[in-house]
Amino acid sequence: MNILLVDDEVELTEPLSRLLSREGYQVDVATEGLKGCDLALQGGYDLLILDWMLPGLSGLEICRQVRSRQDNTPVLFLTAKDTLDDRVDGLDAGADDYLVKPFELRELLARVRALLRRSLQAESTKGEQAPPHLSFEGLELDEANQLAYRQGQPIELSDKETRLLAYLLRHPNQVLTHDQIYQGVWGDQELPSSNVLAAQMRLLRRKVEPRGTPPIIHTVYGKGYRLGH
Repeated sequence: MNILLVDDEVELTEPLSRLLSREGYQVDVATEGLKGCDLALQGGYDLLILDWMLPGLSGLEICRQVRSRQDNTPVLFLTAKDTLDDRVDGLDAGADDYLVKPFELRELLARVRALLRRSLQAESTKGEQAPPHLSFEGLELDEANQLAYRQGQPIELSDKETRLLAYLLRHPNQVLTHDQIYQGVWGDQELPSSNVLAAQMRLLRRKVEPRGTPPIIHTVYGKGYRLGH
């Protein structure tokens, strides 16, 4: 497995690259954004680990450029930014997970394993028969092509948004707790870090509830979320 690590903190990249190498990964390191972006766009990596703030080009912009090429390589952000808006920005750019600095190295290894495992599972199911479309009150989902339709208008979704919306569509008019959604969407994989679900839900709502349409995903405070009235 090949990993690209882009971070300008040498005191972090050196021990982290050694740790990943000891775990059997092939690690390339870049300490500034432009070089990191060049390497990322060359492809051939199974995981990108990006610092948010970098000299030359931010990790956020690197992620956007990678996703603009329809490259679904998993992206893990290392960042000191921990507000919900920051997480929404990162997920909107195409990030898969976050670790907020400072963090435990064993937690990073767990998230690396989870992202790589998830990526391998996605690759193994590409050739499987596409599931039927899911729909509810004018909202339709084409899982195979990661497209939703609201009032007939197509909406492009990320992989995470597709899986989240599919789970909601399979349980309409039900209050789904955070734990139920974690289990239904992430299963036995490593759970995302805190607030990722809230950020992901905000992104999904932004797409499937465009201006002029009634809300269809509701927050049930203290419990979770509900699709429908």
